[in-house]
Amino acid sequence: MTDSILERWGITPEELTEVIDQNPSLRGMILGYLAEFKLEKLWLSGHGISDVTKYDDHDRKKKGDRVIRYRNHEFIYESKSLQTSTIKRTAESWVGKAQVDASDRREVVLPDGSTVTTTCLVKGEFDILAVNVFAFEDTWRFAFAKNSDLPTSNYKKYTEYQRQHLLATLVEVHWPPRIPFREEPFTLMNEIIQNRI
Repeated sequence: MTDSILERWGITPEELTEVIDQNPSLRGMILGYLAEFKLEKLWLSGHGISDVTKYDDHDRKKKGDRVIRYRNHEFIYESKSLQTSTIKRTAESWVGKAQVDASDRREVVLPDGSTVTTTCLVKGEFDILAVNVFAFEDTWRFAFAKNSDLPTSNYKKYTEYQRQHLLATLVEVHWPPRIPFREEPFTLMNEIIQNRI
């Protein structure tokens, strides 16, 4: 049996907790990768899903945190987290904002062949957004939305055409989910398959 990371590094759970609590960017990074792992374990294994792939994070040509096959169709999932500072509890739900962008600026190609340097993700670049809402109630849950239903950028320095094809970098998410988000991804994948036929 492999030693745990704590045993390998010679630290206690309390020490790791202290380091993570002192470094919010580290907490965000760890939670992001744990969310991808939990997404796969909770939703992308079994359920008629096969060929789950995780591409190298540094390969900018292959977008998506997980690529799967469902009903003989390929789906690209992008996993994102809530920004802790945006989380609020209302009378009827939790609400927060997910940062839906690339980790750094890169040149992207739009449908007309033009390019723009941006941190925005492109409409159609992936199929389904999976936002982990763990921060709402310390429970591993996800809200799912189709890429095609996500809001686009309203950044004034982009042209109107660019804004139509670049996704907004902050997306509001509720729990329980509100349209365009759902508690499960299968309805969305089935809708996408219908549109592909």
